[in-house]
Amino acid sequence: MKTAIILVSESSLPLAKTLKAELLSGPRAAEPFPPAAQAPCREEPAAPQRQRASFDDEVIICSKAEIPGCEAIGPYAPFLKEHWQEFGAVVFIGALGICVRSIAPALQNKYTDPAVVCIDSTGKFVIPVVSGHVGGSNDLARRIASIIGGEAVVTTQSDNEGLWALDTLGREFGWQTDATRAQIQKAVIAFVGRRPTALLLEVKDRGTAFLENNLPSHVKCFKNRENLDFSTFELLIAVTPRLLPDLPESVSVLAFRPPVLHLGAGCRKQCNPDGIPEYIESKILEAGFSPKSIASVGTVELKKDEPLMAALCEHWPQAAFSVRPAEELEAVEVPNPSEKAFEATGTHGVAEAAAILDADAGPLLIEKQKCRLSEGNDFTFALAQDAVSLQGGHIEIVGAGPGDPELVSVRGKRFLEEADLILYAGSLVPIELTHYAKPGCVVRSSASLDLEEQFALMKEFYDRGLLVVRLHTGDPCIYGAIQEQMAFFDRYEMSYHITPGISAFQAAAAALRSQFTIPEKVQTIILTRGEGRTPMPEKEQLHKLAQSQSTMCIYLSAAIVEEVQAELLQAYPPETPVAACYKLTWKEERIYRGELRDLAKIVRENNLTLTTLLVVGEAIGNREGFSRLYAHDFKHLFRK
Repeated sequence: MKTAIILVSESSLPLAKTLKAELLSGPRAAEPFPPAAQAPCREEPAAPQRQRASFDDEVIICSKAEIPGCEAIGPYAPFLKEHWQEFGAVVFIGALGICVRSIAPALQNKYTDPAVVCIDSTGKFVIPVVSGHVGGSNDLARRIASIIGGEAVVTTQSDNEGLWALDTLGREFGWQTDATRAQIQKAVIAFVGRRPTALLLEVKDRGTAFLENNLPSHVKCFKNRENLDFSTFELLIAVTPRLLPDLPESVSVLAFRPPVLHLGAGCRKQCNPDGIPEYIESKILEAGFSPKSIASVGTVELKKDEPLMAALCEHWPQAAFSVRPAEELEAVEVPNPSEKAFEATGTHGVAEAAAILDADAGPLLIEKQKCRLSEGNDFTFALAQDAVSLQGGHIEIVGAGPGDPELVSVRGKRFLEEADLILYAGSLVPIELTHYAKPGCVVRSSASLDLEEQFALMKEFYDRGLLVVRLHTGDPCIYGAIQEQMAFFDRYEMSYHITPGISAFQAAAAALRSQFTIPEKVQTIILTRGEGRTPMPEKEQLHKLAQSQSTMCIYLSAAIVEEVQAELLQAYPPETPVAACYKLTWKEERIYRGELRDLAKIVRENNLTLTTLLVVGEAIGNREGFSRLYAHDFKHLFRK
């Protein structure tokens, strides 16, 4: 949808042009609250609500007066009333009073009104006027303020008190809600009024981690409803796929439905879908789960074009459609295998296997149900919960970066702050990173532990439902020796994930002030190592890789530098620039430059051993060659 920038004075035209250019060329704005996430429940009729595109699909500059470069629109109020529904955002540059009087006749409600922002003529203040959360004007005001160097004057109470914006929480984290608009408003009033609030988190995801780490003083968090005495609270905020019990009228409820349920389905050929989605939904509700949490609908490849599958996807438009080959489904052990299904599809279980696979081996909540609503129209379904969403133990393999504690990722730092056990790689990871640990966290070095001891320690904490951070140097996936650990986690079906880190080759490029790719000359970076105790594959020996004349970053090879130099000289000229980078970004960092013919001498004379990265190639220190990216005639998505 369009954004209208409305000028009161011609003197604001340069400011308007800057805004238009930046809104069109910058990253796309997030969509305001999608209708599905705020669908009213049965007792409240749905008010008109439009699907909005981002604010920056099209930007027009307009004014009441005839101004060159502007669209003349005549009096503001009649124009806005006539075209109100065409705009995703309206930005006034002028007095706030003029803005308010101009939009007043067009205002309807915060669910359908566009975002309205007013900027004073000097660009000093940026004020969200209406639709702060749901319409997105608070975020738009902040974005505009960052573009023009102004100050966003946000007056919404929850923003100013650092409280969660309950009316947009679902949009931010991809949750739906059962609540009506009236129920949401009632919850917001109680929440910003700091009434006693219970937060029930029966799943875990990015959103629940945010809530748990940013608890206001009047909110108490629970992971299990059995431990919650509802009568002691005036507001319940729940993030759960499970239905909630009937609560006293004195308790306001706001339930968010995270996308963690996976529906598997199978059917007879050309099964008539009439009434089946509604029937399945009723059974899911009977089992105590919310259909709004359905994240995917899965089946076997043979059934992907069946009318029933189309009907299920239409009934749950938020769900992804997952199709898997019969061989993949057959590899899954299911509780209710069927020979008849195997004869027809090549797998003993369609519904259960599809649900389990889509749930990443999560538990079945509803085992296979064999159903028939009319003669000849047999179908099956099963429901599973996403394994990653389950409350319980988790292992996060975190990349610490090359050395400087400030180079750990924001995500990695958050895990370090939340961890119950941090197992870090001894002398390879700076001890300062473990200082992010919360009180009570156990911090251990893996240097003195063999693999079995490391596994035993991590599993002990995991089995207690705790968070384990395995902290590796650099990026764990590059010479991080994590494969054996992942095999162990897989064997015991443990939940784990990898947070990447900055690798030494990236730190080397920064320290050397070098772009490792030269336009039209070097477009490849090779990360490799010399042949030490671990043999190199024949096709990856250094002298063969060197034939490409790429920028080569060689790990773990300072001890065999003579052999490395000899192999490289078979392809690179002797005068090729090299750098020996010791303990990159650590306080002890040392970098030695030279030519390839002297590489071994540089390493030996400076006693460089472990944690040394060798860099070879013309890109070191190069300042020649120009990218076409910034050429005037180069067009791309954000440059027309």
